[in-house]
Amino acid sequence: MSDIVGGPDPSAITSVTAESSKTTGFDANRISEVKAWLTSQFDAVGKDVPDFEYTPRSIAELHKIATLSLAKTQASAIVANDYRQKAAEYRSQAARIREILESVGLAQESLPSNVVSSAHVLAKVANLLDVRDTELSSFLVAVADLSLRKTAVEEKRAKVQQESKVLLEYTRKAIARLTYLKRTLSQLEDDIAPCEAQMENWKTNLAIMESKERQYLQEYGYYKAVLNRVGYTPEISHGVLVEMAEHKKDLEKKTKPILDTLRSYQDLPPDKALAALAIEDKKRQYAAAEKYLEDVLQSALASSE
Repeated sequence: MSDIVGGPDPSAITSVTAESSKTTGFDANRISEVKAWLTSQFDAVGKDVPDFEYTPRSIAELHKIATLSLAKTQASAIVANDYRQKAAEYRSQAARIREILESVGLAQESLPSNVVSSAHVLAKVANLLDVRDTELSSFLVAVADLSLRKTAVEEKRAKVQQESKVLLEYTRKAIARLTYLKRTLSQLEDDIAPCEAQMENWKTNLAIMESKERQYLQEYGYYKAVLNRVGYTPEISHGVLVEMAEHKKDLEKKTKPILDTLRSYQDLPPDKALAALAIEDKKRQYAAAEKYLEDVLQSALASSE
């Protein structure tokens, strides 16, 4: 430190810096200041200044570093002198207190070991509480301040513990959710193969169904054309045909006696007048039966509509 302080005067460098800031290029004064600062720094560690090229940029940078270093050195020297002065004052005050204690018979050598230990403990407590005197009020203020800081720390600790519990609960829920999602993902991955097989089966069945649909549509068109050719209408349904068949059976039952009677006429004598009368009578009965059949069919068609 003393070697560094013994270097060039910072005020001189500052004045030179103020003057040289108005010029450009190489400055002999600035170069000499930089060389002096480098020599002082390397001499302090017992080494020679290495050779290098002095350029405007390097000189400017080294001059800035030298100025800053000297300013820091001067500040540290001021602080060191202040500490040395305070240390001297503390030593003189300690010597005065030691003389006072020795005059009243309280020298450290004459005190019991437990008293010395207690004094050391008291000094440590005073340093801990940052107390610089022996007044009770200072001690109480320091204890109160320590209690306040302790309370603040306890409150912060409680708050941090509460936040930690909340975060722990969130973490526990997140872990449970992650476990559930992983289990669901595993189940879905296990279901991929069966689902793919089922999808392939559905695709095959769909192709078959499309083929059948086309076939049924073709057959439907063919049968529809056939029905149109034969004169089928939507009014002729299966129920109507069944009903007409039943009416036909009833008519056949009713006309059977007439047919039997007509067949019996084959056994009549060959009398032309009687035969003509019988034939006319049977024709009237047959016409009445046909009219009845026609009326029944018309009524059946009307009921279906």
